[in-house]
Amino acid sequence: MDVIETLKKRASAPWRILGEPGPSDDELHDFLEAAVSAPDHGAVRPWRFIVVRGGAREALGELFTEALLKRKPDADEATIEKDRERMRQVPLLIVVAARITPNHPKVPPGEQLIATGLAAQAILLAAQSKGYGGIMLTGDHAYDAHVKQGLGLKETDQIVSFLYIGTPEGEPRPKKRPDPAKFTIEWTGSTG
Repeated sequence: MDVIETLKKRASAPWRILGEPGPSDDELHDFLEAAVSAPDHGAVRPWRFIVVRGGAREALGELFTEALLKRKPDADEATIEKDRERMRQVPLLIVVAARITPNHPKVPPGEQLIATGLAAQAILLAAQSKGYGGIMLTGDHAYDAHVKQGLGLKETDQIVSFLYIGTPEGEPRPKKRPDPAKFTIEWTGSTG
């Protein structure tokens, strides 16, 4: 599949349909090489990748539970169990975080976040090109100080996404794409 086709056919695979096998170490290395090729103004390299697989998935599920109960002490068991189930289901999770250099002389924080988001998309596209499915999720855990601390991130780091990657059991639902013309203008040099 060429690059344009890969991009046009990109589709999120719900975590519930992602299972074993997960990517091999060599495939994961390829995915991360693709990630660090993302555009990065000033070569700031703001991205951080935390790979979670094997028994660490259960530990992450527990970290998520702790964080949830700190935020919502009365959380119901179904909500708690959803995080645990997700960790048991998906063979690979990559936490993609941005280590922001707040006062960089040339690269504002927003550009550093964009570079990290592009790195996350590169991982998903690389995984899809190898036959894996994936989805990029955030949610409350991405903004939780307890989760960041438990993952070894700095307080100023920002979690951009949790990437869930595995072998899809079935095809993701095709996504209807909007017509790009609805979002595009051609500027001709005048404002009138």
